[in-house]
Amino acid sequence: MYKVRLIFLAVLIFLFCSAFKDCYKPVTNSGLPKHIKKVAVPAFQFEAKGARYRVASRFTDSVIREIIKRGRGIKVQGKREGADAIIEGKINDFSFSGVLLDRDGRARVYEVTIRSSVTIFDTKNDRIIYDNQNFVFRDSFEFSEDPRSFFNEEDPAVERMAKAFAESVVSTITNGIGVRKKKGT
Repeated sequence: MYKVRLIFLAVLIFLFCSAFKDCYKPVTNSGLPKHIKKVAVPAFQFEAKGARYRVASRFTDSVIREIIKRGRGIKVQGKREGADAIIEGKINDFSFSGVLLDRDGRARVYEVTIRSSVTIFDTKNDRIIYDNQNFVFRDSFEFSEDPRSFFNEEDPAVERMAKAFAESVVSTITNGIGVRKKKGT
């Protein structure tokens, strides 16, 4: 009786495992065309009104780090020469506003909104393979009520948004979402 149960259990495990063999397939390909091995990420342009310290460079650095982290062997460079593709970005709008007031009527919670654009250009085939002119990211930060413990949260909020932006762009590239394909391919 014990052997029958053991055989039944083994057959059940085998059937269960073989039924789900195609459910998990690791992603090994990039959504980019196969010939793209080197990607240039030149410094993003800051076209928003008003000066903000290093916003565009933070977004550029975050995209570069994310491609290195998740790019599946894609090499990253800053110069356009010799690149198979170019990722160009712009910070089109940067704003922050108070969204929550304290009992004295002062803003304590602020929301930062950054609207940006990104274009991926295939230099070998001389065509745009991805274009989104309206990436919008929002984050909030809070000022302390105690002026002695004041810490400007705007910089960490921008850092978080740059990371979220980079994750979104690289995910789009590596998963192929929104990457235009030629008809018939």
